[in-house]
Amino acid sequence: MKWLLIFVILFGVVDVARSAEESLGTKIKKVLEPDPTPSSSRKHRKHSTKKATPTPSPTASPKRKKSSPTPSPTSTPKGKSKRKKISPTPTPEPEETPSETPVPSTSERGTGKKGWPNVSLSPDAIEGFEKYPPKVRQILDAGLALTKDNLGYTYGSADPSNGGMDCSGFIYYVLKQNGFTDVPRAFCQQHVWGRKAGDFDAVLSRKEDSFEFNDLKPGDLLFWRGTYNIDRDPPITHTMIYLGREKRTNKRVMIGSSDGRTYDGKQRWGVSVFDFKMPPPPQSGDAKISPVFVGYGRIPGVQAE
Repeated sequence: MKWLLIFVILFGVVDVARSAEESLGTKIKKVLEPDPTPSSSRKHRKHSTKKATPTPSPTASPKRKKSSPTPSPTSTPKGKSKRKKISPTPTPEPEETPSETPVPSTSERGTGKKGWPNVSLSPDAIEGFEKYPPKVRQILDAGLALTKDNLGYTYGSADPSNGGMDCSGFIYYVLKQNGFTDVPRAFCQQHVWGRKAGDFDAVLSRKEDSFEFNDLKPGDLLFWRGTYNIDRDPPITHTMIYLGREKRTNKRVMIGSSDGRTYDGKQRWGVSVFDFKMPPPPQSGDAKISPVFVGYGRIPGVQAE
């Protein structure tokens, strides 16, 4: 019995020691085991964070790439389309500008200068036209008809089919068409032609109400010098035909072709009706380039009354 008790006691001690050892080992294992588990969890967290970081980056990057190209192509064609739409809209403007000035352009075919449209008057707009001598009315009617054709001032031309005429060419054409076979072509010769006929009035005054105009009659030829610089004898540089007084304004008017004379204060280029007024005094010492009215005379062979 004693030995049995001793054996039991010893075996229990051994078991207790083993259990203590086992418990101590388990404790040690437990202490040691948590270390790998958090490490693994940390590793997993790191992997999760690593995975999370690349996932937004590719998703965000394509979004940015998609967003960046989409506005650029859409904006560029829109800008181009707007420019294309804006460019044709002003194109009608140049088309409208010539349509607004067709009359001056056609009346300036001989000079290329721009001015106001040519002017034409009906015989009823001229004071006492019905009382003019028949030959005078015939000449003035032919001249007024030419003012309706939008003829320009064409130097060296005496034919309306050229698109225009110069001042002496207008006189030459109108008189030729009305039976004057001996009319000269140049205005200086036309001046001599009228003076030789013996019915010419020289004018020295620059005032329109001078007595020197008392004998001025409709159909008379009008002559100037100094409208441009030229050396000739006689120094005549411009000619026209006197129409009479306009009923509307009571002003003297004339007919012919000019490269810048005025009607109603506006410059005209071509065959037109013009205001007949005295040129202003010369503004320079050179009288050759200062317009001066020389005088007027009957067309040879035409009765004044």
